Amino acid sequence: MDGGPGGPGSGDNAPTTEALFVALGAGVTALSHPLLYVKLLIQVGHEPMPPTLGTNVLGRKVLYLPSFFTYAKYIVQVDGKIGLFRGLSPRLMSNALSTVTRGSMKKVFPPDEIEQVSNKDDMKTSLKKVVKETSYEMMMQCVSRMLAHPLHVISMRCMVQFVGREAKYSGVLSSIGKIFKEEGLLGFFVGLIPHLLGDVVFLWGCNLLAHFINAYLVDDSFSQALAIRSYTKFVMGIAVSMLTYPFLLVGDLMAVNNCGLQAGLPPYSPVFKSWIHCWKYLSVQGQLFRGSSLLFRRVSSGSCFALE
Repeated sequence: MDGGPGGPGSGDNAPTTEALFVALGAGVTALSHPLLYVKLLIQVGHEPMPPTLGTNVLGRKVLYLPSFFTYAKYIVQVDGKIGLFRGLSPRLMSNALSTVTRGSMKKVFPPDEIEQVSNKDDMKTSLKKVVKETSYEMMMQCVSRMLAHPLHVISMRCMVQFVGREAKYSGVLSSIGKIFKEEGLLGFFVGLIPHLLGDVVFLWGCNLLAHFINAYLVDDSFSQALAIRSYTKFVMGIAVSMLTYPFLLVGDLMAVNNCGLQAGLPPYSPVFKSWIHCWKYLSVQGQLFRGSSLLFRRVSSGSCFALE
């Protein structure tokens, strides 16, 4: 009930609501894991199947690399269906920790103090509200990202072991011990900076673009203005996520680089000195968006991976 003194999700209902979010998040994470798994293997440059000849929309002959479905079928042939869920456990733990962190932060810094932009009559004077709301979102995202990143690193390394058929990272606790022994505390946070930068650019880009479009491009006199405004942020989210994809790619590559696994060593990848070195290398190779497409994957001239 909304009428309680503590507001929605307060009191005895708060733990139940948080547990529900964790459970729903776990379900979505498990269902989407094969997609992320295949994407990661493509990101590190593992192409175990040769390209096939096809035609593009203009009718020209082009070489296509295997799509997500063909790649997933190959993983099943090698490791069985359960192989599609390699690295799922630490990823579930990472997402659960992120959800719990966000819930805890909302209790410490209640979002009720943030003025919500809801009145369309105030759209053109609500920039301060948007900045305040985005700053709040950024704070929660950055803190939850930092706390959950060590488990993200473990999950990435568990998955890329498919490349060299290693078994170095077999469990969360043993993986924590190995990383601490070989790389120290900093080993748990490799690739964190590009992920944080990507999150920040995404939040500010998405929210500010949506605000300016709603305020200055969507006319109040238009009959469908309210409906258009309700979808603006969603559309901007898709557009900005495409632009910030290189941050995700670089962050994931740094998480597995030079960690003793074949996927993070030559010929799959040079040993990078920093994430900026990684970014520059991918940029020169024309590979900053490698793995962004999982269906129609053309062989590019700058492709740096070896076909097996």
